[in-house]
Amino acid sequence: MPTYTALTLLSSQTAAEALADDMERLVPEPTGVGTTEVEDGSGTWEIGGYFEDAPDQAGLALLAQIHGARPFAVSELPDTDWVAKVRRELSPVKAGRFFVYGSHDADKLPDGCEPLLIEAAMAFGTGHHGTTLGCLRAIDALAEDGFIPDTVADIGCGTAVLAMAAARLWPGRVLASDIDEVAVEVALANVRANGLENRVECIEATGLDHPVLADAAPFDLICANILMGPLIALAPEVTARLENGGFVILSGILNSQADEVIDVYTRCGNNVVRREEIGEWTTTTLCKICGKSV
Repeated sequence: MPTYTALTLLSSQTAAEALADDMERLVPEPTGVGTTEVEDGSGTWEIGGYFEDAPDQAGLALLAQIHGARPFAVSELPDTDWVAKVRRELSPVKAGRFFVYGSHDADKLPDGCEPLLIEAAMAFGTGHHGTTLGCLRAIDALAEDGFIPDTVADIGCGTAVLAMAAARLWPGRVLASDIDEVAVEVALANVRANGLENRVECIEATGLDHPVLADAAPFDLICANILMGPLIALAPEVTARLENGGFVILSGILNSQADEVIDVYTRCGNNVVRREEIGEWTTTTLCKICGKSV
């Protein structure tokens, strides 16, 4: 049985969320509605709905007109077992000493690797995206240099793959947080699947705004693989929560955005120690300058 998507764009998060709320009232009802910021630095937001039955195109056109959005693009999708498709197409990923894999590839673990199991149904954060791969390589590079943190925070953790990578390498305390409740549930499931439930604490939080994160600070390492806007907004707080001489790994940044993000963190009191481009994405590691105020 086919499914349908309906997609449009708006220029602000508030407007996008208002349109998404109204889409929930359509008949036939969508099975899911979501909003996502387009990762091109334009501030544009995509609004998407999924339908089991053909959507009311007149209703969609009216909603687009009311909210000042572009006309919806409606597409019919073939009946596909998406988990099976992902399993076929997502091969294991090696990033330094880390090996990110699905359970269907458990027989492919190389000797001496640090295994990280992420199921195919939880595809974002599998290591195939340049941002996740870059962060894993950055963590591996710190370990190669002999760095051993006592406290680590993975902000915007998604699947918690970065938090789990840190827990595989180092004995200190590891916290994983995400603003999204579902992401936290996914993180918890992955942590349990990897036998790390006693090593990684998963919490729902906006940025660093949570008493558990406040009590655990200062951190020796903070990983933040999110988006340019939140990274810039969090720069002063991230730096304040870092130990002097501690490191922050940043990604989710397009190559064209990297200089602006790095400049903000540099002005807050951090020096770049590593920078890598993978495709269109940049990952950078910075070190907090001892004694410099934020």
